Amino acid sequence: MRLSTKGRYAVMAMADLASHEAGARPVSLADIAERQEISLSYLEQLFAKLRRGGLVTSVRGPGGGYRLSRPSDEVRVADIIMAVDEPITATRCKPGCAKGCATQGARCITHDLWEELGRQIHMFLSKVSLADVVEKKVLGRAQLEIQPGEGEAAAA
Repeated sequence: MRLSTKGRYAVMAMADLASHEAGARPVSLADIAERQEISLSYLEQLFAKLRRGGLVTSVRGPGGGYRLSRPSDEVRVADIIMAVDEPITATRCKPGCAKGCATQGARCITHDLWEELGRQIHMFLSKVSLADVVEKKVLGRAQLEIQPGEGEAAAA
């Protein structure tokens, strides 16, 4: 799967926002840009999409900036990625297109594998909240998802 800088930077910036908005003041994009080493103009583009997606609200004027539009435990990583128009796919085929990526428009032999991987990634990111990222509660989650007996076939 290929996740572009657009999706990665949007999640990084939102995690930064969530971790610094505890004070009374909104968080400026300039502060996020400096802490996360992301171009301010790029952040402005991303936050315009995040605002249209209903994930952040902007506060104008001196001391203005951004706030999360809802608590960080209610914001899912998948929501952030989708708000910046980043598809969560692992195939070479265009999402929703009936035509495949192989010659003559056929689907490659591994298409179903990669399509399912994309779905699994989306399901995982839909279960991870921004609060989970900020509170470092992400590592080890995949192991929690495995049901008893699932890993036994691979070990045999």
